[in-house]
Amino acid sequence: MDSSPTTLLTNLLVFNNTIQQELMRSVHVYEGGRKVEREFVFSENGSSYVEMKKATPILILLNNFCVSQVSEEYQNGVWHCIFAFHSNHMPQFSNIPPLLLVTRNPKLQTIPNLHNDLHMIYNLGWKAKEKDIPQGSSRDESEGNSNDLQPSQSVLPVLYQDLNCLPYEEDVSDSEFQDNEMNDESLPGFTEKKKRTPSDHIAKIALSDLIKYFDMPIVEASRHLNVGLTVLKRKCREFGIHRWPHRKIKSLDNLIHDLQEEAKQQESKDKAAAMAVTERKRMLESEKENIEKKPFMDIQTETKRFRQDVFKRRHRARASEKRSSTPAAAT
Repeated sequence: MDSSPTTLLTNLLVFNNTIQQELMRSVHVYEGGRKVEREFVFSENGSSYVEMKKATPILILLNNFCVSQVSEEYQNGVWHCIFAFHSNHMPQFSNIPPLLLVTRNPKLQTIPNLHNDLHMIYNLGWKAKEKDIPQGSSRDESEGNSNDLQPSQSVLPVLYQDLNCLPYEEDVSDSEFQDNEMNDESLPGFTEKKKRTPSDHIAKIALSDLIKYFDMPIVEASRHLNVGLTVLKRKCREFGIHRWPHRKIKSLDNLIHDLQEEAKQQESKDKAAAMAVTERKRMLESEKENIEKKPFMDIQTETKRFRQDVFKRRHRARASEKRSSTPAAAT
């Protein structure tokens, strides 16, 4: 049974699949404790999303799965929670990923079961904001269009804002534009206003686009992607990336390079040692490839220990070199 305007939603959880990014699951809990788990295909191609018919419940059948205790960043297997709503808390619109914002993602209208419940959450936040409006205020300031559920700007929650654009032009300040790009075609001696990245450009950025720039700092990656730093961070969270993996990949690259040099030195001295070094190098290269495909993964414990050993050897070598050079300088 689908949700309807008379059905009271008490909880809503939305998960994305960390392996197959286009797969999404949602858990809806309605008044009376009725639980419904749905599965969707958020395809980047095409003009609509698809809800799978008769989706087999996976999450709600788990023994350790308690809907009321799940929050954002919760992960169970390959399913990562990107949005959590509980009716006993004030809706936190600031944490809603752009993927679930109707103004940023009009494809949501093609899956009404999820879209309608997001509308219901939005209405709860709207009503809560209306309570905070002073009684002497005009009704025009507190009421929106009842037909399209669009409130006035004074009570517009983040759910219906374009998070890459400021909601009101009169509130624009220089500090709020720090994450947007400058116009490259500005004339000498003339300062252009910083451009806002179009929403359709942001929506088209896929995980494969981010992977191309994992080997560089996030600030540099944002320039190549032509988006602001804040927008890129928000896009990363949308794909389950909580830390930009540049440092992890750079660390592995340094270790791989060191092993490559060591293998060359050992090749003429000890072939067995050279083969062992080459094998470890292959393992690190494989680990690097896995992190590039699944950037939420951490460096393996064994690799961290090896990295620490390398740091210690370097420190001892520097200390020994310093001690050997000190007497020579004294004489």
